[in-house]
Amino acid sequence: MSTDAPVNSPIKPESTFGRRMRNFLIVIVAIALSLALFLGLRTQTDSVSLTQLDQDSTPLEVALTNNQPTLVEFYADWCTVCQKMAPDMALLKQQYADKLNFVMLNVDNTKWLPEMLKYRVDGIPHFVFLGKQGEAVAEAIGDIPRSVMSSNLEALIGGSALPYAQASGQTSKFSAPISADGNQDDPRSHGNQVVN
Repeated sequence: MSTDAPVNSPIKPESTFGRRMRNFLIVIVAIALSLALFLGLRTQTDSVSLTQLDQDSTPLEVALTNNQPTLVEFYADWCTVCQKMAPDMALLKQQYADKLNFVMLNVDNTKWLPEMLKYRVDGIPHFVFLGKQGEAVAEAIGDIPRSVMSSNLEALIGGSALPYAQASGQTSKFSAPISADGNQDDPRSHGNQVVN
């Protein structure tokens, strides 16, 4: 026999405790990954975009002629307060869609300039409550809690005075894209104007 020949050493079998511990860790990691995936997908599907709310809203022309009260929201995609309120607005729309028109008007679209001037939109979100004949009943500006908005909508549907009319919360400043003197303003300037 040669002395430099490899010696076969027996491989120690893994202990039962070690196998169980490894399997336990694999199960824990699998559960954690499954939970993360589930919550991630759920968060994605529950998020509400302003674009989606706009696409699902009643056209202004229809809202003004269908003899239902209307909530008009002036918004912009860049408006953080508008984004924050989007989930609440989606819930309110689900709750009141059969009794009330929900209209979304993007202030970055110059098509809505006449309405922005008519309702004096200078901060967003800017909400205008319209009666059944399309007449302005009240306004609210800024971050309005869902409970306050719900109370106003209930009153609007019932034809009574809105309990929180002229409510104001945190807003994103907005300047109309074209001012009365014809100068262009960037709506993202948050009201800051460059003076020449």
